Amino acid sequence: MLESRSSLPAKFLGELATQHLQPKVYVSASAVGYYGTSLGATFTEDSGPGSDFLAGVCVAWEQAANYASNLGMRVAIVRTGLVLGTDGGALARLIPLFRAGTGGRVGSGKQWYSWIHIDDAVAIYLLAIERIDGPINATAPNPVQNETFVQDLARVLHRPSALPVPGFVVKAALGEGAVMVLEGQRVLPQRALNEGYTFKFPDLHAALTNLLA
Repeated sequence: MLESRSSLPAKFLGELATQHLQPKVYVSASAVGYYGTSLGATFTEDSGPGSDFLAGVCVAWEQAANYASNLGMRVAIVRTGLVLGTDGGALARLIPLFRAGTGGRVGSGKQWYSWIHIDDAVAIYLLAIERIDGPINATAPNPVQNETFVQDLARVLHRPSALPVPGFVVKAALGEGAVMVLEGQRVLPQRALNEGYTFKFPDLHAALTNLLA
């Protein structure tokens, strides 16, 4: 995980430095895992990094990307949350559980999901290409706790949400991505809002309805 997100970008940029023509902008993916996990804290782009493994991976990831500034590029770093789409990612893997009537909260249900509709995620990447320098959070302005997320998902799918989902099932389904689902953090897209971006899907229920109804 660390190798693919830090060493490979460093090698890519090292090779790019030998080329005569170089891009003006370097946009790097990162993740809201940068901030670490918390039940009580709220994070924006001004918040510092967390101290867990995933936060360390994100820090190394971003440090590798920032080398591009030495090559004269503007560097934008998109810290992405839980992207909601139907052709992959966490939502696509959770849908079968709920359609089978076996969906429900994970653990206490109090962990935060800093989610974003796929259309807004793409738009923020385009914003990053256009004019962002530094980090920008790709999350919706209204993060929700796990219990709210599963209730809305079940309501849109017209299925019950009474059965809790054991953590080991989520880990088996999502692998490394399970950390965001099982622990989570409350992250706000302050930079995007300051830039004047208007979210197409600021609220979870509308986002799920658009994707699944």
